[in-house]
This record gives sequence, structure tokens and C-alpha cells, in this order.
Amino acid sequence: MKVLLVYPNMMGMNMLPPAMGIFSSLLQSKGHKVGLFDTTNYPQLEGGFDSDKIKSQNLNARPFDDSLLRRYDKESMPQEDFVRKVRDFQPDLIAVSATEDMYPIGLHLLEGLPKDRPRVVLGGVFATFAPELALRKSEGLVDFVIKGEGENSLLELCRRLEQHEDPAGIEGLWMYRKDGSLVQSNLPATVDGNELPLADYDLFEESRYYRPMQGKLWRMFPIETFRGCPYTCAYCNSPSQMNAYKAEGKKYFRMKRMDKVKEEIQHLVGKYKADSLYFWADTFLSYHDDEFDEFCDMYSEFKLPFWIQTRPETITEYKLKRLQDVGLLRISFGIEHGNEAFREKYLLRKVPNQRLIERLKIPYQLGIPFSVNNIMGFPNETRDLVFDTIELNRQLHSDGINAYSFTPFKGTPLRVLAEALGLIDPDYIVRSITKPTLLNMPQFTPEAIEGVRRCFVLYVKMPKERWPMIEKAEKLTPEGEKLWKELKQECLTKYMNYGGYAKEEDIGTVDLVNQQVNAVDVPHVGTA
Repeated sequence: MKVLLVYPNMMGMNMLPPAMGIFSSLLQSKGHKVGLFDTTNYPQLEGGFDSDKIKSQNLNARPFDDSLLRRYDKESMPQEDFVRKVRDFQPDLIAVSATEDMYPIGLHLLEGLPKDRPRVVLGGVFATFAPELALRKSEGLVDFVIKGEGENSLLELCRRLEQHEDPAGIEGLWMYRKDGSLVQSNLPATVDGNELPLADYDLFEESRYYRPMQGKLWRMFPIETFRGCPYTCAYCNSPSQMNAYKAEGKKYFRMKRMDKVKEEIQHLVGKYKADSLYFWADTFLSYHDDEFDEFCDMYSEFKLPFWIQTRPETITEYKLKRLQDVGLLRISFGIEHGNEAFREKYLLRKVPNQRLIERLKIPYQLGIPFSVNNIMGFPNETRDLVFDTIELNRQLHSDGINAYSFTPFKGTPLRVLAEALGLIDPDYIVRSITKPTLLNMPQFTPEAIEGVRRCFVLYVKMPKERWPMIEKAEKLTPEGEKLWKELKQECLTKYMNYGGYAKEEDIGTVDLVNQQVNAVDVPHVGTA
């Protein structure tokens, strides 16, 4: 049968999604014909924006030349192109993979189809944590939802539809009967990543193979090393996935064998001419010591630049030196909040600030660029508490400072708290992390959160005698906007040396000659 994979996404939000590459390979291995519709390159997307450019404009990341990426922008409207794609490809099934904030984009595409459209199945994180809501909110546009890991369930759904069999009972599949009754099933068995085929990214636009990082475009591809995370952060949905599978007697946290990782690297370098890699793991340094050394020994054969994300508590000088020797390009660390008591009580992260400061001296002293992620606007937070986060960031030597407003995604413990406090309706579909907050708290209004968020880097980087002026720039008024732009330029020219890792004349430049050599490759979490 014909399956059209649909990836609702906005510019700069996600790099290539490994799941879509795996689904493409799996489906083709069973004889199905696969198509793809990816909305990433549509500037006109309703509510759309370019996350990477916004981050650079807010001084969260280095400016970069995006002219190569912009060459692939679509001038047409995404819904019209999607309808045309469905008409031309004639799929038997449309398979949408979406996060909660991208789910409305998927519905917008589906709304353009005629009533005799193909059947539609939705998977992904949102479908996993809110399967009934995803079905109900679609108002009939989605026929099936797959909860949990969908590799095997999608293949079984295709088999049953092709054989005209009832899909009810497939592991993880939820659906409504014609009489309005809800059919649901248990989570599917976890997938062994070592048995999955190599990802096929052939259907993605070439521009999706590139990722801006440190002021340059890289031909960067993802490689999954872990599924799950051993930590329990309340703003993340990984703990909920772990608990859901544990409740059904299944283990969720898994590590991929090193020979499989090596095979995937060889595949991406050989077929797609990757010049860099992103190791896709919530906490890359979840490896035990012997496993870590095995990774470094294996990767020493390649030494391609690579990017990881991990927790400050997991790093040591030995580990970073080993990674640096085999090609470590950059690290992303989650700080999230600077008040120890608040961080422990609400974020479920018990770690002293002094330990964070001491650990993050290590990459700085080794000359390894790193960024830190911060969130503000948590339930029960105040503006004063945000300044604890600012003060902590002022003691770090990061060359990238991400500042996001809290987004209460389904599946996170803090979403449950926000609902319990009446800060968000249980049926509400959230927006992107780069959008203003949805929580309307009397002690910390959305306008106040947005004002501090856009000035966050100014507070971190500029002298405290400039803080009264920065506070005026928090105001979301024409005067505040004008002052913010002036201060932003002052900060960029006087105080933003990106941790001393880059010369000022290098900032914002891109080696376009290198980027256009072998320019033929393919396409998610990550921020840097």
C-alpha cells in the first residue's frame, strides 16, 4: 500500500527526525511505497516563525548566515501543496508524527482534504500522552492514534488495512467506532533499536540536512544512542514514559549497542556525506564508564565533529577530554532554574548550584563551547526567582544562553500541577517553547514573563549598573522595544564574545563553499 508520512514542523524548530527516517525504511522493507510531506520550509505557515533566527536575534545563539537554507523556502501555501501531494500520490494511509505544539499544523493540513480522504493515523509524543484528546480535538480528521513506540504498530496497521481486517486491538492503537465508543489498547512492546533498519532520509529536502551551530551551517545528522532517561525532571515527559511502561511491566530506558551506532555513522557518512553528527539522547553521558570508553574507542575511527546534550552532574574532566579528542564540537546543558529550593521542589532536580558552577568550569577550561538552557514562568514562580536563575548564569562561561518561557506539555508532571492550580484547561493544546507563556499567574503575568525572557541575556552579560535601563526594556511597548534593540546591540558589540571561543570577525559567517560541496542530504530536540 501507499503511505504518506507527514511531519508538521516550523523553521528552525527541529533537525532531521530519526523516527521518520526509520518509518520510511521499515515501510519500504515491507513492500509499501512511501511519500513525505514536511512543512519545515514554509515561511507562510500559519503561526510560523524561524526558531533559530529568533534565538540569534535574542542573543541566545550566534548570528548565522541562513542564505543557503532560504534557497529552499516554499513560496506556496502548505495546505494547498499538501492537498496536491495527496491527490498526486494517492496514499492509502496518511501517517502524521507530531508534538503537541505542531499538532494544530497537522490538523490544518488535513482540513483541506475532501471528505473521501485516505485514513489518517497520528503518532508521536502528543499521541502518547493524550491519545483521547488527540482523537477528539481532531473532530474526525484523525482516524487512529498510536500511543507509545509506533514502529511495530504502524506496520501492523498497514497490514490489517491492506487485508481489510479490523484494526482494533493493535497494541497502542486508539480509535472511535462508528457508534462513538472509544477503543483503546495497552502500550506496545518497546522496540529494540539494534534491530531497526538504517534510517532513510532520501525523501527530505536537501536543506533539512543542515543545522546552524556556532555561527556556521553544518551538514548534521542525528543518531539515537538511548531511548529514555534515568532522571525525573518535572518539566520533561521522559519520566512519564518510563513510569507508563513500568506500570505495564516493561522497561523503557535502553542503550543502543556500539556496533549498531558505528553502522549508522558509516551509513550517514557514506550515503549522506555527513560532516557532523548529533547524538540523540536526553542525557548522553548516561553511559557507564566502560560503555563510555567503548564509545570513544569506536568513534576515534571517525572523529567527525559532534554535538551532545547532557547534565552538568554527569561530566568529568576525563570524559570531556576523551570526547574532545574524538571530535566533540559542542554541549548543551540543562540548568533550567537558579534557585536550589525551587528547583528541587518543583522541577525535581536536587543539585547544589555550587556543583553546577564547578562542573561547568571544566568545559570552559578545556575550550569546549557549550550552551545552557533556562526556563521561566513555572507554576508558582515569581520575577524575583527568575533573577536567581540570572545570577547563576552570570557565574557560568557559556557561549549560548537559551531562555524559554515554560510550556506545560502533556505528559509532564508540571502540566498536571498547572491544571490542578487552574492555570491551564486540561483540553488546551500548547504552543511552542519559543512563544509567550500560556499560564496567566497574578504574581507573574504573561507580559512580565515575556519581558524578562527577551532581556534575559542582557541581564546575564551586561554590568549590573545597566540593570535599571534593562528593566525599562522589559516593557512590551514601542518605547521598550526601541530601548531593547539599542541595549541588544550594545550587548552584542561590548559583552558578547561567546565565551572567548570565537573571534568577533568570525561571528555570523558561514563557509558557503564547503556547505555547497556534495549538497545532497536529509533531516529534530535540540537547541544550541
